[in-house]
Amino acid sequence: MKKTIRMALAGTVFALLVGCGSQAVKEDGKAAVEERTPGAATSAPAVSGTPSAAPSQSGGVTSKPIAPSGTGVTTLSPLKDPNNILSKRSIFYDYDSDAIKEEFQLVLRAHAKYLADNRGAKLLVQGNTDERGGREYNLALGQRRAEAVKRALVLMNVQESQVEAVSLGKEKSRCEEQSDACYAQNRRSDLLHSGEF
Repeated sequence: MKKTIRMALAGTVFALLVGCGSQAVKEDGKAAVEERTPGAATSAPAVSGTPSAAPSQSGGVTSKPIAPSGTGVTTLSPLKDPNNILSKRSIFYDYDSDAIKEEFQLVLRAHAKYLADNRGAKLLVQGNTDERGGREYNLALGQRRAEAVKRALVLMNVQESQVEAVSLGKEKSRCEEQSDACYAQNRRSDLLHSGEF
């Protein structure tokens, strides 16, 4: 009787090991799920080395951590994922300038790719200024800033009809102090996607 129980237990353990052997496990102990794109070659799922890293791709296979059942965890939209570059929504400018700095090119490219891949999506670019200068001047400067972002996106394969550029001038300040650091926060263009405006 003991021998039968041991054999049954050994068989169960073996079956579990064989069943789990094909499932990739990340360093943090969480299993990875394999997603296959149509027509992709079948290969073992790529496993990311860190939990915060973006899912890696290898041979058309993507792995993502499994959310424990009953947790209510859902996949975030790339626009709302704080770890995604698309969550960066502001382009900042030098004083009295509408030139887009090199450091914001990657952010613009990411938003351009999202819009190019989602032709039904819309983007509102709001140009803002600091409080210095007259109302009319600041409205014009804010418009130039918003238009500069729109032009850059259109050059990156976004349809012009997907982007609207407006100026808020100095009306939507982030900081009210009269300091250079505060002024720098207010000299910006904000990017708002469909459903956010």
